[in-house]
Amino acid sequence: MKEFMLIFRLKDIEDFKPTPEQIQERLNWLAGIAAQNKLADQGNSLLPFPGSAKTVRPDSVVTDGPYTEIKEFIVGYVVVRTDTIDEAVAMAKENPIFKLGGNIEIREVLKHK
Repeated sequence: MKEFMLIFRLKDIEDFKPTPEQIQERLNWLAGIAAQNKLADQGNSLLPFPGSAKTVRPDSVVTDGPYTEIKEFIVGYVVVRTDTIDEAVAMAKENPIFKLGGNIEIREVLKHK
């Protein structure tokens, strides 16, 4: 099996305060993946807030955030084990973040051999 990282993004997290129901919906989604033994890493529920990330570029140039041109914030991630990226996409489609206007980026995790 391969591993895929599902990266959760929201356009605005300034006022984002998940309700208990939204938290439970996310936990249920995670539990469903774990029950299939396909949850490799659930990561953090929230990653650092805007302004708390820096990128160091060649010649010691330091900029704010990982991607200054992106107007979305990474708010969490999970790593799932599936045979194909299409299976990871199917899992992602069931996540409740879409109800909040968010999106999910899916990337294969490359392993050293």
